Amino acid sequence: MLKTSNLLNPRLVGAISAMGHTDKMVISDAGLPMPPGVAVLDLSLVPGVPTFMQTVQAVMQHLKVDSAVIAEEMATRNEAVMKELMAEIRGLPVARVPHEQFKALCRDAKLVVRTGECTPYANIILGAGVTF
Repeated sequence: MLKTSNLLNPRLVGAISAMGHTDKMVISDAGLPMPPGVAVLDLSLVPGVPTFMQTVQAVMQHLKVDSAVIAEEMATRNEAVMKELMAEIRGLPVARVPHEQFKALCRDAKLVVRTGECTPYANIILGAGVTF
């Protein structure tokens, strides 16, 4: 469910507007394998642009999120992003699963938003909530 509408990318605005309760959106780094059959919105330009966290912050301003899933490997393999991510999504229930399981869960997403992030395990599955 869309909370506000100042995003510039029309496909991302449309995707967020179309999200229903419990739908899943993945925000991924540049290296996450794209699941077959899932729509992909590739925002990547060059390595690091846009960053994973820039994209998470923009989406979180517009999408009502009630849950998240991350790979447990992020805690040890990408501590800086993990710390920043946890500050951004504080208060949300966050499931931590092995990366292989994370990739399998991506198959159920409505959309994968690919960023230019080139650090390991910078991926999240956001579960859409409702605004009422």
